Amino acid sequence: MSPDTGTRPDVGSAAAAVLAAARPEEKVARARALAEDWRGGRLAFAFAATPPDDPARPARPVLLPPAEMPRRRRAGSLKTRIALLHAIAHIEFNAIDLAADIIARFGASMPQAFVDDWARICGEEAEHFALLRARLQALGADYGDLPAHAGLWQAARETADDILARLVIVPLTLEARGLDVTPGMRERFARAGDAESAAILERILADEIGHVAAGRRWFLHVCAARGLNPAATYRRLLAERFHGRLKPPFNRAARDAAGLPAAFYLDAERDGSTERPSSPQGAG
Repeated sequence: MSPDTGTRPDVGSAAAAVLAAARPEEKVARARALAEDWRGGRLAFAFAATPPDDPARPARPVLLPPAEMPRRRRAGSLKTRIALLHAIAHIEFNAIDLAADIIARFGASMPQAFVDDWARICGEEAEHFALLRARLQALGADYGDLPAHAGLWQAARETADDILARLVIVPLTLEARGLDVTPGMRERFARAGDAESAAILERILADEIGHVAAGRRWFLHVCAARGLNPAATYRRLLAERFHGRLKPPFNRAARDAAGLPAAFYLDAERDGSTERPSSPQGAG
């Protein structure tokens, strides 16, 4: 696409700037600015920057391979609640970059409404992380105090070549998994008397229904443009690009609210298609 920026900065560069921010405060600020500036018409629909292969990261948390991560117990004691909140915060921190990357990497080949969705989502992921970090701080901890999963960016790296693969793996599988597991986590916090943490998870669940819906909308758009059958394409890309197995139970109510066809994931689960090692919430 030919740049038409005039005097305005471009949205692709704003998204790349989110990826280039290492400090959590800076990444959140840039994600919020991306969402607000795009919504306010202060960014041109142009893509002058090339996104990095990997986003900038702070020195902490220490990142470990999935097999080396300590096992978490159910939310109850303060220590286990902090550990679970930290794990979710790390997922949301990565989700900021996933939303920025899909804009910077694929936005030039998509309609402007695609950026409308993912700029909003980038801002929402930043809000989720900020809420979780504030809650950790209120409990006497902070993001970075505990080790975190090193494999969350792998999904982006492995789908950098194809927008359809990215949509299948990130919003339609990892984030859809978040719809399945978040209600149970919310209830465990509530039973532990931690209403504040439970309320944050309620907010995240509500927003992520919209994130999965956006993924479905653009997946169907690209399938139509390429003349592909959506359900068959979802199952094919899941088998080719995902590791492990899809595991029920599925939150059918939340998935239905997002418009995610049951034929996608139920057939994939029966066919033995794949799932990564489990995380508390998928992709944020």
